[in-house]
Amino acid sequence: MADKRTVLVCSCEDTMPLDSARLAGGCRDAKLETGRQLCRAETERVRAAIRAGGEVMIACTQETPLFRDIAGEEKAADPVFVNIRETAGWSTDAAKAGPKMAALLALATEPTSPLPYVNLNSEGITLIYGRDEKALEAAVLLKDHLDVTVLLTRPGELAPPRVTEFPVVKGTIRSAKGHLGAFELEVDDYAAPAPSSRNTLKFGPSRNGATSRCDLILDISGGMPLFPAADLRDGYLRADPNDPAGVLNAVLKARDLVGSFDRPRYITFTEDLCAHSRSKIVGCTRCLDLCPTGAITPAGNHVSIDAYVCAGCGQCAAACPTGAAAYALPTADALLRKLRTLFSVYREAGGRDPVLLIHDEPHGAPLIEALARHGDGLPANVLPLAVNEITQVGLEAIAAAFAYGASAVRFLLRGKARHDTAGLTKTIALAEPILQGLGFGAGRVATIETDDPFGLGDTLRALPAMAPAPRPASFAAVGAKREVMRLSLRELHRAAPAPVDIVALPAGAPFGTLEVQVEGCTLCLSCVSACPTGALSDDAERPMLKFSEDACVQCGLCAATCPEKVITLKPQIDFRAATALPRTIKQEEPFCCIRCDKPFGVKSTIERVTAKLEGQHWMFKGSAKRLDLIKMCDTCRVTVVTEEEFDPHAVTPLRPRLRTTEDYLRERAQNGENDS
Repeated sequence: MADKRTVLVCSCEDTMPLDSARLAGGCRDAKLETGRQLCRAETERVRAAIRAGGEVMIACTQETPLFRDIAGEEKAADPVFVNIRETAGWSTDAAKAGPKMAALLALATEPTSPLPYVNLNSEGITLIYGRDEKALEAAVLLKDHLDVTVLLTRPGELAPPRVTEFPVVKGTIRSAKGHLGAFELEVDDYAAPAPSSRNTLKFGPSRNGATSRCDLILDISGGMPLFPAADLRDGYLRADPNDPAGVLNAVLKARDLVGSFDRPRYITFTEDLCAHSRSKIVGCTRCLDLCPTGAITPAGNHVSIDAYVCAGCGQCAAACPTGAAAYALPTADALLRKLRTLFSVYREAGGRDPVLLIHDEPHGAPLIEALARHGDGLPANVLPLAVNEITQVGLEAIAAAFAYGASAVRFLLRGKARHDTAGLTKTIALAEPILQGLGFGAGRVATIETDDPFGLGDTLRALPAMAPAPRPASFAAVGAKREVMRLSLRELHRAAPAPVDIVALPAGAPFGTLEVQVEGCTLCLSCVSACPTGALSDDAERPMLKFSEDACVQCGLCAATCPEKVITLKPQIDFRAATALPRTIKQEEPFCCIRCDKPFGVKSTIERVTAKLEGQHWMFKGSAKRLDLIKMCDTCRVTVVTEEEFDPHAVTPLRPRLRTTEDYLRERAQNGENDS
């Protein structure tokens, strides 16, 4: 059939065994064809499959350009490519890698959702920030390609240029903000050169607070970077001035940064779900604490994420307790669907005790390839999963992996991290007590921090045998991140070896309950108005405070808002919370208006206020009618005050007469007479 999918799998000149029966399980009703040398002797088989129409998948990534050229010649869509050679076939365990190959083939068929993009525009206006001749030399290389200005910080003696081909000024950058195409700098000690400079470059009077705008910054000053996580800031190129090769590489990169560029909008943000603050009281700051680039800033009751500065590490999305920040490359539910496919096909093909190895392409893929080419390759039960950033993986993915049947999860990190991975560390610290509490035991989730492929192989082969969940799940995840996380944890509890109802969690966990000192609570309900998720609620009919643990994200706004300070957070996960009814924390009798009998307040509070004011406050002394106003609803109170023509100052204590200058002069004269 012309529209049937075809899967072409090559043994790469018999360097890896192919188990056709098991591979067929990962082809999902597609036509499976195996070959020995599809890129050379059997190229016509590839051409015939592409010409026949329908989707074509080729289990080879090395010869991707060749196969794309063939598709272009046939005016067909590019095939889907998947690597099963370095990830499975080139291994001392290759004979047992059939289930893994089937799982990887099935994983490659998972659809990818379209990504939102932001657009960056650069006209090539470039600031070269340096301190000596090296900055001028870089400008000479770029002057014919970009609009160059050189800013020298604390320059020494420099020979003036024979011809002024580009502006050269002096100054030190105090602050910088922006991104490719929209940088704004504040410069101190700014001065222009004197045109009469003779043997050395002289500068005129300097001033502070000068502003400069540019599209690109080439920083070869050798000082501190102008931005946090500087290598992640688009348009900011930094090199050591003492490294000529590094400077030349930065210059070549700068030449290419002219035009219009699209970059993914990594994070989708929903303001209404954010639990950052309410009424200027700060609650959740998880994303602010983790963002390496400074792309996240407070913006009233929520935060703001600058999509032009965000580098896509995903730590904010992994840590966000409400799902306000969600990763888009891929979305949380799409990642879980990949895990479901990977583990279900592996298990159906006869695989056992799978270990999920999560890695990124820049670091993990070359390491896995080097291990396959020069070492023993990955063990047959290690399933590699490439993600955009390691730190994007949240608790929902870890819980789902174990619910689907993983025996262990390992994150492959650099031996020396380029950027802070505190978000991932916190995610693992949150997952560990949950897994231990459900009977999985310790050490199920960990990182492998290495740049050595042989070290990676040794670590994976030294993993102890760990049994997966006895009842693997098969749920399909659909929805927003918070709902996906609830579903994953619920399914993990169902599949666990020894499920319990409640597991204590470390401080900062996004799940938990509240401990309220009921005797100190006045049912003012300030906490209800502050709660961003509706975990705390009241009742329209009577004074009551209710709590739904399933909705609580432990943001702390209720505790910070409570005027009596009687609320304490208690991090834990209660697997019964999803189906439990709201718990009543405190309930009291309402106080009914003495005039219309409408309930309008808490009985104990009205009685306490009345007792404190009666006979004590000047406004209510000797006036029962005035005291009755406290016992009325707002409507009746206004009516009675109007009808009775209450004068609020009628019982005001007499105030001392206003003293004038004449009074002081009179007293002074009297005192003078008495003294004489």
